[in-house]
This record gives sequence, structure tokens and C-alpha cells, in this order.
Amino acid sequence: MSRAESRAALMQELEIAMRRSSAQGVMYGQAVANMAGISNSDMECMDILHLEGRVTAGRLAEVTGLTTGAITGVVDRLEKAGYVRRERDESDRRKVFISVVEEKAEEIGKFYVPMQQAMQKLWSSYSEDELRLLLRFANDGHRGVLEATEALKAIIDMPPEQRASLKMPPKPRR
Repeated sequence: MSRAESRAALMQELEIAMRRSSAQGVMYGQAVANMAGISNSDMECMDILHLEGRVTAGRLAEVTGLTTGAITGVVDRLEKAGYVRRERDESDRRKVFISVVEEKAEEIGKFYVPMQQAMQKLWSSYSEDELRLLLRFANDGHRGVLEATEALKAIIDMPPEQRASLKMPPKPRR
């Protein structure tokens, strides 16, 4: 096998491993969302809110890639379930921020303890240099997913006849 073929095969194995991990993460999140009584997509939006901090609905739409109308529905459902609250800006009463209700987030957070423990155990076996590489990989991967999301929006906006002509790239042979 040539060096290029070996590299292509390794990249394919990495893609498969990442897909498996991503799919299992989604299934884990779905189980937690079920326990919390909310949808998985609402749970993901809540996690993004938790990571971003207090943000406007417009910012949440920007970060998630959802429409502002969809975000209104998400926030309405999360607020009704008690997981987030809307807060008016003190200096501009027209501006509304969405923030996570920390006590409720902590209730949900307990369900993530097994995942966090498993990851901490795994990461503890890596050197600092390896952890830096993994951090770079995760951050670069996040940027790649954001880029892919923008490309997906362009495909969604295409007329169906143009979408039909799109083809998957060929898979490298092993």
C-alpha cells in the first residue's frame, strides 16, 4: 500500500470512529433529554446556552444555525419546562436575554456524570502534548462542522433539481 493509500485508509478509519462516537453521543443526549422531559434538540440548545452564557435569541439562532422562529419555539419550550428564563436588559428594555436556570441545569448535569467520568479516565492516560493535539482536533473539528453547516444551508436553499445533481465523493479503497 502506498503512503497516500495508507493515509486515505487511516482518514477513513478516523471518520468511522468519529461517526460512531458522535452517534453514541447523540443517543446518550437523547436518553438524558428523555429523563428531563424535553427534546434532544432543545437539550442541545440548552447546552449551547450553558456554554455561551446569557445571550439573545438572535445570538442563539446564529450559534445553532436555527432560524429565529425556531429559536423562539425552543426558548418557549425550555422556559415552560423551567430550564431557561428570559431577562430584560436593564439598559435597553427592548432587548431580551435568555439564560439557563442553574438549579435545573444541575439536575440534568447529574445524568452526565458517567460520561464525564469515562472521559476523564480516558484523558488521564494521555500526555500533555497528546491532550493539546486532541484539543486542537476538537476545536478544528468544531470549526469544520460550522463550515459544513453553512454549506448545508446553501444546499437546502438550492432548487431540488440542482440538489439531485450533487454526488458523494468516492470512498478511498483499502
